[in-house]
Amino acid sequence: IDQFSDEQWSNIIRVDLDGLYYCSKTAIPLLAQSGGKIINIASIVGLVPLRNQCAFAAAKAGVINLTKAMALELAPRGIRVNAIAPGSILIDKSEQLFYHDPVKTEAILSHIPLHRPGKPDDIAYAALYLACDAAAYVTGSVLTVDGGWTCGFARDF
Repeated sequence: IDQFSDEQWSNIIRVDLDGLYYCSKTAIPLLAQSGGKIINIASIVGLVPLRNQCAFAAAKAGVINLTKAMALELAPRGIRVNAIAPGSILIDKSEQLFYHDPVKTEAILSHIPLHRPGKPDDIAYAALYLACDAAAYVTGSVLTVDGGWTCGFARDF
């Protein structure tokens, strides 16, 4: 943390936490007219921090608690607020960072009980659930979509 630049810290907090706050704040009057839903994107890193990710961990933990605070405040106005906490999702950037090297791939997959990365559709289906009437009694929740990563260590020893 002492080697993390102030600029990096500010950029990550500004995008991941402040951006969510200001976007939601602007949308609330419109959402209150129709009983809208807010679905925030957190991360498993907001639940279980990873080394060398101090700003991201702080921002995503903030997203999780902001989601819960918003759910408390906005429920009387008919707005449901939930979050999705993705784990390792296979997109171009994660493929370049983690899944291009078999050694790195196995190291990451060793933490995932389903032993595969998620797909963007996994997050999309979670969002569809939270947005639909089947989730009408769900607010202030964090839906973890991580292949079991945050269940605990999946080591064989």
